[in-house]
Amino acid sequence: MAIICFDIGGSFIKGAVARAADDISPLPPRPTPLDDFDAFVATLIGVIAATGIRPQRIALSITGVIDPETGVATVANIPCIHGRTLAADLEAVLGVDVLIANDADCFALAEAGLGAGRGHAIVLGAILGSGVGGGLVVDGRLVDENGGFAGEWGHGPALPSFAGDPPVAIPAYECACGQRRCVNTVGGARGMERLHFEIHRTELSSKEIVTRWLAGDVEAARTIEIYVDLIASPLALAVNITGASIVPVGGGLSNSAPLIAKIDETVRQRTLRRFSRRLVVPSQLTVEPGLAGAALLGLGTQA
Repeated sequence: MAIICFDIGGSFIKGAVARAADDISPLPPRPTPLDDFDAFVATLIGVIAATGIRPQRIALSITGVIDPETGVATVANIPCIHGRTLAADLEAVLGVDVLIANDADCFALAEAGLGAGRGHAIVLGAILGSGVGGGLVVDGRLVDENGGFAGEWGHGPALPSFAGDPPVAIPAYECACGQRRCVNTVGGARGMERLHFEIHRTELSSKEIVTRWLAGDVEAARTIEIYVDLIASPLALAVNITGASIVPVGGGLSNSAPLIAKIDETVRQRTLRRFSRRLVVPSQLTVEPGLAGAALLGLGTQA
């Protein structure tokens, strides 16, 4: 069996041929057509044609969600596929079955099958990138496979009005989802930068904040303390609700092992189940997670 999987990003479409979970061959990326659906489809067709195979199905990882009742896609960063019944529209043109999952879901699925979540019955994947995302895998199967909503611990009015010791006021930042006080507003790299400016009136990149924290900078340490305090409770609650026994973390902030270790220590202090081992861990994937997760989805193995 051979399928073709795609990781659909706002800048590039990455493809791969997948024959098994351990046989995923990436293809050269191509620019993503943002405003022309015909050009978008033509790009997919071009990738498929270049492989010289007739796939049994294709699977896509997207930076959005699919309404499980209507099949309508919400993909704000790619206007030409936003608002479309994407799977049905692509199937009509390509003539093969099309499976679609949220990129955070694909990350969680890939980590459960090929990464840090191997051997765990319930895996909560957490993304700490420019924003916050998540996905949930139970017994090797993606929960809410047709939607992309399960495991999204970054949304909902969950943030407190004060955080840190001594406490500081946390503004009710508005999230892109339309709500206020979402973890997404402070939990990603942009959120960390927002917090640092709010506390110290100094603009620094998240990378600079983490670097200065590790070097002993007092202001950066205060920002990290408040940042971890804010995200640890919602993440601990997500662990309590799902029963997850491992939380692999992806995204740019996961590249700092000391930061993930600090988050892990704080989360484990706030979960109902007491873990004597690491719970929140860096991702272990060496293959692009969007491609790996889409491959597992398309192959039907799903871990």
